[in-house]
Amino acid sequence: MILRRTLADREDVLGVAMLAPALIYVTLLVGVPFVLAILLSFSNATAGSLSFGWAGGRNYAAILGDPIFLRSLRNTAIVTIGSQVLVVVLATAAAQVFRAAFRGKRLARLVLLLPWAVPVSLAAIAWTWIFDSTFSVLNWTLKAAHLLHGWLYWLGDPGLALVAIIIVQAWRIFPFATVIVLAGLSSIPQDVVEAAIVDGAGFWRRLFKVELPLLLPVVAVAVLFGVVYTATDLGVVYILTGGGPANTTQVLPTLAFQRGVLGADLGQGAAIAVFLLPFLIVVAVAMLRLARRAEVGAR
Repeated sequence: MILRRTLADREDVLGVAMLAPALIYVTLLVGVPFVLAILLSFSNATAGSLSFGWAGGRNYAAILGDPIFLRSLRNTAIVTIGSQVLVVVLATAAAQVFRAAFRGKRLARLVLLLPWAVPVSLAAIAWTWIFDSTFSVLNWTLKAAHLLHGWLYWLGDPGLALVAIIIVQAWRIFPFATVIVLAGLSSIPQDVVEAAIVDGAGFWRRLFKVELPLLLPVVAVAVLFGVVYTATDLGVVYILTGGGPANTTQVLPTLAFQRGVLGADLGQGAAIAVFLLPFLIVVAVAMLRLARRAEVGAR
């Protein structure tokens, strides 16, 4: 008796059919714009014109000799690294708190997730008011606590503006990282922790000698996502400072938008945006290798 094979019986065809919608979606949403950006970066295309002339590497040569671009590249690295260091510290501390049982734990978890759920534009506008040069609630709070005797112009001073951007980026990514670290803590075998307690290890020794080494693969994944979100973010810097004062807080996404869209130089804007690619590839490879080594070492 010959049985007719259905689609469900053919795993190879079924797998392709199930993955096809996602692959088509990713190709159209990411692949096509990415290829177009690379082509634009080697052209002299401008907004409002249909001409598309080949410019070779002139756009890349121009931005590499531009001090504003170099400063934007440095700012991107400073904001990304600074915010992720802050995120890792805060997420680890918050995850330790949420492991304990206390009243209002569910409400606290809901409040924790709010920064991740709030749209970036609305959050950045709220932080603009918090850092306002005249009505800064942060300054007034510090003065009321007798911790500030002068007045901090958060968005008017280049150094303080970068600190403000780092704080907002860390605040935005912190809930996501906390959830990942909390899931990692839950996956640590309880017998390992109990053995450390029996051996007389206190909280800090367990944290640094037992839990953090086992959490390293999870933390690496959280940092990888945080780096991608932060390094490619346009909204926070654009709304908070607009790249100012005097281009001192420009990052690569805002500079690419300024040159490519506002300045109508699509070729140079695309070259600046594409320059993010090698930076993100290096970070991704480093984080994945770190996670792999930590996972193998934990075994």
